[in-house]
Amino acid sequence: MMVQKNRQLSLFHASCHQYITWRHLEPQEPPPYKLQALNFATTKPLTLILLIAIAIATPPAMNSLFARLSRPFTSSTMRFGPEGTGAVSVPEGTEKATVAAGCFWGVEHMYRHHFPKDAVLDARVGYIGGNTDNPSYRAVCTGRTGHAEALQIYYNPSKVSYQKLLEFFYRMHDPTTEDRQGPDVGTQYRSGIFTHNDEQDKIAREVTKKVQEQWWKQGKIATEILPAGEWWDAEDYHQKYLDINPGGYECPSHFLRKFPDLD
Repeated sequence: MMVQKNRQLSLFHASCHQYITWRHLEPQEPPPYKLQALNFATTKPLTLILLIAIAIATPPAMNSLFARLSRPFTSSTMRFGPEGTGAVSVPEGTEKATVAAGCFWGVEHMYRHHFPKDAVLDARVGYIGGNTDNPSYRAVCTGRTGHAEALQIYYNPSKVSYQKLLEFFYRMHDPTTEDRQGPDVGTQYRSGIFTHNDEQDKIAREVTKKVQEQWWKQGKIATEILPAGEWWDAEDYHQKYLDINPGGYECPSHFLRKFPDLD
């Protein structure tokens, strides 16, 4: 019963990742029993018939629900720690773009699935813009490290321009909400563009000015534009999270707006 209570965090007081409470992610003591594999040779016929009937009668949707609820408890990689530092292997000439737009699960998923694989070559979720070294996800969620949840994109500039990546950025989230994205509240969910050179800084400011005038007229854009500082990969279980966990949480403000092309 205690686990059920912890899972039902208020939508407006929990971060998108805090639907899985810290208790769920910390190492658990093994149960005092072991589940034994079913031995069909020794199982009574009536028992087998009942098990088969239950399996047939169980709706697929219920199976999906059980899988979603049990995922935090069964994932052997759901842990906190200084992991996620695997190197990205990309061809020569690849460039980097770094953005923050709220819960990084959905940001990564949208970029990976919108752009062709020969344009966006790879991407990593992680932490940027903070004041501590090698932060854990748990520490970032407190808001005290100053980091933003972010996405670092490795792209082929001959297939997609930096400007197009930023235009997509301004379509897929709401940049007018300060330190918030949908129900996810906190400085770690702020909107930001972290530039890697002067040319990126120039393009970021030009694109931001245009989308403010043409797309987001109803509110002031709160996106910060800063030089990219130290980048820290997030823990391994965050990488490609929604690909590995279909049906996982997606921030409701993450969707493509049907804005006209910029002038």
